[in-house]
Amino acid sequence: MDVDTRLLRYFVAVAEEGTLTRAAERLFVSQPALTKQIKQLESQLGVRLFTRSRTGMTPTDAGRLLAQRAPALLADWDRVLTETRSAERRGLRLLRVGFLASAANEATPHIIAEFTRRRPRWRVEMRQASWANPTAGLADGDVDVALVRLPFPGQEALRVVPLFTEPRWVALPEAHPLAARETIAFRDLWDEPFVAAPAETGRWREEWLAAGEREGRPVRIGAVTDLPDDWLSAIANGYGVALAPASAARFYARPGIAYRPVSGVSDSEVGVAWAPADDANPVVRDFVSCCTDRPWPDAAGS
Repeated sequence: MDVDTRLLRYFVAVAEEGTLTRAAERLFVSQPALTKQIKQLESQLGVRLFTRSRTGMTPTDAGRLLAQRAPALLADWDRVLTETRSAERRGLRLLRVGFLASAANEATPHIIAEFTRRRPRWRVEMRQASWANPTAGLADGDVDVALVRLPFPGQEALRVVPLFTEPRWVALPEAHPLAARETIAFRDLWDEPFVAAPAETGRWREEWLAAGEREGRPVRIGAVTDLPDDWLSAIANGYGVALAPASAARFYARPGIAYRPVSGVSDSEVGVAWAPADDANPVVRDFVSCCTDRPWPDAAGS
């Protein structure tokens, strides 16, 4: 019998978290989708894995046995998969770099140029991820290293080095009354509808809604998007406002949208991340060094 490793990962998350809600947030999927996947795994195995109740999900005897064995099985598979992909990329002399939105701002081309100088026979392939994938492809093994915004879900399982911080601004329709101000207090945005990332991104969505910096005030959601173009369209069409890095005013300038500094909200942080399995990978180490050796305050445009 062949079982999709994705189903095992979903099962392990539910077993470890104890509830479908927390497991869905951890996996960046909706709760109904997760429920369907657990039922599919039970059907394939022909056993009942959980006893469901109002308080959560309790593994059955069969579920407890699978929960003990599955993590090691998945870890072995991840290791094999990573080594296989790395072997192919080494053969091609290709470094795949994931990124979100503007990556490391204006410094990104300089990082790549320096890496190419150090590794002249290697090629860098930049892969942009949607906001529904805050690890920029690292969690799936699709990239070797990533330029990411911190914090993000799954960060604890990766190696992460912070690079620089920049203020968070607000993007809002040009005709919005608050756009006439030079600086906007964050509390003046609390009652505005916000354009948000998908709910399954958990901490990532909360970070860009500044959900923990509202003194308990609930967030109003005007639209949900996971790509920059859709995000810009939602703002320009008046569905909501959105927090954004200050650099978005340079990288995502668009008619109909105004960017303004925001006071009373924390900064955004950019980092470089890679998988622990690549700690000894000299090519990944070279790319990380190209990031960490830069004079970041100037490179960040501050």
